[in-house]
Amino acid sequence: MTWFEEWFDSPYYHVLYKNRDEKEACYFIDHLTQKIGLQPGAKVLDLACGRGRHSVYLNKLGFEVTGVDLSAESIEYARQFENPELSFFVHDMRQVLYVNYFDYIFNLFTSFGYFDHQKENEAVLAAAFTGLKPGGLFVIDYMNARKVIDNMLRRETKVIDGIEFNMHRSLEHDFIVKQITFKDQGNSYEFYEKVRAFKQDQLVAMIKKAGFKVLHQFGDYYLNPFIERQSDRAIIVAQKA
Repeated sequence: MTWFEEWFDSPYYHVLYKNRDEKEACYFIDHLTQKIGLQPGAKVLDLACGRGRHSVYLNKLGFEVTGVDLSAESIEYARQFENPELSFFVHDMRQVLYVNYFDYIFNLFTSFGYFDHQKENEAVLAAAFTGLKPGGLFVIDYMNARKVIDNMLRRETKVIDGIEFNMHRSLEHDFIVKQITFKDQGNSYEFYEKVRAFKQDQLVAMIKKAGFKVLHQFGDYYLNPFIERQSDRAIIVAQKA
């Protein structure tokens, strides 16, 4: 199994990240939908949706949403929220789901760059391009790798639900790697997160190579302009030509 198949299907992944800022996520979606002019009833794909927190909120705003993720555990959890305008599927984002079907595709919260080979990352963008209707918009929300590297916290410990998670971060061959070790009920565990340290200009070049036209580049969830080494995020909005 790859690191993401093993880690994302583990219950401990959801323990470690249980305190994510939901208000910030909703604020981001509100302002983004206004900025790019999403129309109610539009077909939206939440690519690598996890347990569906963005999908559910987009659906509440009036969109027809499909959420996909490789984690069967996450999709099983998300399906409790399904309705006629909200559905979830186990799906590999390197593969095309539907052709010329979606008005908007979102890839949020650094859900990209997991793969060892560049062709696999390019396959994700190609699949997104194929899945969009002509004129449709693709939104990727990625870390600002330069700032992450500049400010990398090498060692960190968090205690959540009585479990002490010990994390060690490093930069290895253009990947930001997080080693996660902990004990629970007398058992020792070790997991990894491994994400390609794509710089913002590299992301833009890849997106253009896939056939998209880049429309906007933001640096945070408040949609301020991207500033290299200062912005928290690298958020890119691109259009299928």
